[in-house]
Amino acid sequence: MNVLRIGLVVAGVAAMLVSTPASAQFYFQSKDLSGPRVTGAEPGIVGQDLPGATPAEYRAALLWNLRAALNVAALQCQFEPTLLTLGNYNAMLRNHTDELKDDFDDLMKYFRRVNKTAKEGQTAFDQFGTRVYSGFSTVAAQRIFCQTAGRVGRDALYVKRGELGDFAATRMQELRNSLRPWGEQQFRAGGYAYLAAYPPVFPANFADKKCWRRDVWQERRCGPVYYRTAATPSAAAVANR
Repeated sequence: MNVLRIGLVVAGVAAMLVSTPASAQFYFQSKDLSGPRVTGAEPGIVGQDLPGATPAEYRAALLWNLRAALNVAALQCQFEPTLLTLGNYNAMLRNHTDELKDDFDDLMKYFRRVNKTAKEGQTAFDQFGTRVYSGFSTVAAQRIFCQTAGRVGRDALYVKRGELGDFAATRMQELRNSLRPWGEQQFRAGGYAYLAAYPPVFPANFADKKCWRRDVWQERRCGPVYYRTAATPSAAAVANR
């Protein structure tokens, strides 16, 4: 191989490395987890049901979920520094301070409105926040969640001020999808194949305060939260128990 051909090969490899997308830290080809825009009223999309919430309050809940997801990523994904989850999260907080404050106020108004006293509203809001943050903590799907949160956090840097809630509505399904453990998509055979876990099946009483104690689900009192597989019941079967 002459010098010219060697140079061309080296240049080609360099170009491939430069053009490698940020989503390829762990896999040759990551699962496409994009999803449709949501309103916040979809089951499980904001962590728990919000009966009687207005569109503005649902929007606030989506933005709170976005903040929670990127906060969890900032704490749990620093094992892969190229994802920039911590720096991007801090930059988002600085750039969208006013909208995040308005989001907090809108959520507080909701919980105070649907509860009898301000104290009960504060408690309900605190419980909501804890459950939302806990809902984005994952072990089996840590890599794909960190990849997705890194990508979403990067894109959030380019969102105009005042439009972060709309951005949350377009990317929340993607973040929720990343909580299932997906693996290599390019090579699906042999020991490199990973099967996606099935989504959790939440009981109908998931939002019942009696089923929670110090923000821990009381399985003995209210039943388990299933991860549906061929061996577990359907959503309808769980809901009818």
